[in-house]
Amino acid sequence: MPTWHAELAWLPNRLGGIRERVLIEVAGNRIAGVTPDLEPPPGAVRLAGLVIPGLANAHSHIFQRALRGHTEMGGPSPGSAGENGGSFWTWRQQMYRLAAVIDPDSLHRLARATYGEMTLAGVTVVGEFHYLHHQPDGTPYDNPNRMGEALIAAAAEAGIRLTLLDTCYLRGGLDGRPLEGAQRRFGDGSGAAWATRAAGLRGEPRVRIGAAVHSVRAVDEQSIERVAAWAAEREVPLHVHVSEQPQENEDCLRATGLTPTGLLARAGALGPQTTAVHATHLSSTDIQALGGSGTTICLCPTTERALGDGVGPAAALVAAGSPLSLGSDSHATIDLFEEARALELDQRLVTGRRGHHTPEALLRAATAGGMAALGWDGAELAPGALADFITLDASSVRLAGWTRASLLAHVAHSATASDVTDVVVDGRTVVSGRRHQALGDVPALLRDAIGRAMRLAQHPAGAPEQTAVVRTRRNSSPRRGPRLRRG
Repeated sequence: MPTWHAELAWLPNRLGGIRERVLIEVAGNRIAGVTPDLEPPPGAVRLAGLVIPGLANAHSHIFQRALRGHTEMGGPSPGSAGENGGSFWTWRQQMYRLAAVIDPDSLHRLARATYGEMTLAGVTVVGEFHYLHHQPDGTPYDNPNRMGEALIAAAAEAGIRLTLLDTCYLRGGLDGRPLEGAQRRFGDGSGAAWATRAAGLRGEPRVRIGAAVHSVRAVDEQSIERVAAWAAEREVPLHVHVSEQPQENEDCLRATGLTPTGLLARAGALGPQTTAVHATHLSSTDIQALGGSGTTICLCPTTERALGDGVGPAAALVAAGSPLSLGSDSHATIDLFEEARALELDQRLVTGRRGHHTPEALLRAATAGGMAALGWDGAELAPGALADFITLDASSVRLAGWTRASLLAHVAHSATASDVTDVVVDGRTVVSGRRHQALGDVPALLRDAIGRAMRLAQHPAGAPEQTAVVRTRRNSSPRRGPRLRRG
């Protein structure tokens, strides 16, 4: 039976909270035993630091990792320097230019490298909100799920648990205009066609297939009902962008007389299996509808700040009955500790008050909250739970000065992704001593993948190697992943 010995571990309160010298025994992919106050037995893997459950990234758009930094200060990007300011909507046009040219190979490379970055940051499960389904002109690939399968293959290589949230995207706005430009590759034509294609995706031991409605802008009410029914029949998660921007609310009210939350409620799309992503601009009625239905909320504070979206009413949503989860969304940074503390700190900025969320609540949003939102159970260090756990360097400069009573507060308010030293997913060591065991040099993989993606965006017809926006050392090219089947 594989065993790990933790110097410190955060156990459930019923097992004592922060404990020392904890033996963690694993059988298969589940924790079989957790015993504190033991010396390490022969053969146990020693974990120097604080062991906590694996982090859950509940909302990811993996291809947008290539945009990090390039849309901020006028550096090389798919658009011109003059477009780097503006709003969410101008940023979206830059994102579309990249989305228009990503192909299965570049998506696989970028996903593999970025999922590697996530595991190094302590993320053991990710929810991929996936809508890059078809070829750039909207024509399906010979295998209509080729792009989704590229993501599944990338996650397997990176050793991360994946919930693929296959996304329905049918129209260009609430006025019913058709998809155009980059959006054409997002669409299946109808809710029925989406359901047929999505049904062809197959889960694996570390992969689950869920559903998503991109937004009320992109999917009509009848199709929302169909997607919600598809998810309910299969008992899988349903995710949806909700009220990220005031314009979305205004357009929805004008077109339907309802807010986006009200429209989703009428379509039967709210409930414990549903996660509303962002939920930034809500009325008091919206908050009660989301909380009263038990709908989970996924906030993505670093992206919401980067795009100027605003600060969602997290504390009010919790009070109304909604669980919280977290996501890195556009991957402005990949650090779930930063996302967690932003829940509290952003609320302090807009209210002028402290103490909206306890440290334990922030860390649960980053762990158990996201796991549940993605359809997985057992995000705790306890017998029967999935064997997903990570180790933090308790001797780092950020955590220096902790006491047993303050350790969780130190982690929630000071730890960063760089404090993660070891990662176990499904009972297998993925990261050891801050090094990815399967992928090796993840920064080199990222440089290569981002360089390829940005060259596609700037030169869609192909460009010679010397015009690369992001150069990589020739001796640091990553090994190729498995060839993806076409049909």
